[in-house]
Amino acid sequence: MSPNSDSILSQELSRRTALKALFGAASAAVLFGLPARAHAAEASKETTDKLNAAQAQLDEVQAQLDSIANEYAALANKNAQTLNDIENVQGKIDDTQAQIDEKKAELKKKRNDLSDRVAASYKSGGTNILSLLLASGSFEELVANAHYVEKINKSDRDAIEDIQTIQEELDAQKTELESQKADLEKLKDQQTAQMQDMQAKQQEVQTVLNGLSDDVKELMAQRDSEILAAAQAEEAAKKAAAAAAAANKNNSYSGGSSSGGGSYAPGTPQQNAGSGKQQAVVNACYSTPSPGQNWCAAWVTNVFRNAGVGYFGGNACDMFNAWCYSSDRSALQVGMIVADSSHSGTGAPGLIYGHVGIYVGGGIVMSNEGAITSKSLDSFISFYGTGSGVRWGWLGGIALS
Repeated sequence: MSPNSDSILSQELSRRTALKALFGAASAAVLFGLPARAHAAEASKETTDKLNAAQAQLDEVQAQLDSIANEYAALANKNAQTLNDIENVQGKIDDTQAQIDEKKAELKKKRNDLSDRVAASYKSGGTNILSLLLASGSFEELVANAHYVEKINKSDRDAIEDIQTIQEELDAQKTELESQKADLEKLKDQQTAQMQDMQAKQQEVQTVLNGLSDDVKELMAQRDSEILAAAQAEEAAKKAAAAAAAANKNNSYSGGSSSGGGSYAPGTPQQNAGSGKQQAVVNACYSTPSPGQNWCAAWVTNVFRNAGVGYFGGNACDMFNAWCYSSDRSALQVGMIVADSSHSGTGAPGLIYGHVGIYVGGGIVMSNEGAITSKSLDSFISFYGTGSGVRWGWLGGIALS
């Protein structure tokens, strides 16, 4: 049954690939890569709640599918053992039949030999035996010769009886083996039927899972749209406030002197130039709270947003594939993101989405692991580098140094 097991494994890997593409698409904002901090752009509570509920339901159905797959694999192993047992019993049946055939041939030869002697004696009128008896020189010799004749006849009879007994035992042994084989064939049919039922159930659950994946995808798109709209509204409000502040400041100078011209509103990204941007990112790492478990990329997005560098969505896998190009430690700089695209240490989320953090200098990487943690670069690489490996680079391709 290994071909069926390989097929199921292939389907499972294809499903995971599809989910990874679904949840990991490089859009403006996706799951595990969205801002969720207070006062940052957010989707409506209704949409977020619906998405969380759909995701929880998807996880539950996925667990059911995994359970079915595990049960199927176990049953397939048992079925393979049953087939091996049937093959072994059939081998014993074939060996026993060969022995039966051998004993039948031996019995046939013994009977033929006895029949030939009886026929020869009959044709000669029994003169051979009679001559032997009449040739006895004394009563004692007569008794001895008669005993000899009887012994020959008994030996033939015993040989025939022994062969018949062995043949009967072999026949009984073959009957028992055939009964065992019949039971194993029945077990094999039961296991095959169970496997077919499990395949049908697996297809049903897979259909449900596909539908839930579509629901999650739609809700993610709706959430992204809401977040982008809120972010655009916030940005427009900031620009309007900055313009108003600049206008008020210009109007405060007499004669419209150009000495105040070209000024910019405090807090705009213009103040965060050069190495100042690196420091701003480090400061934001310490001031930006965790948006929740598994939302490592969301925290990175919020840090760079709060530092005034810009908005960069996507999950850890997206950030790794798009911006992390080096594993050369001499190229690592403060403010770079440090990420992997897949690791085994945190289960399914880590396998599908990877993990991302920010290098803050001093050999330390900060990241969101449900709480904001600080790990040595070596420790970070040791834990998160178990799959794709860890690399680093400038988020958005914007060099802060």
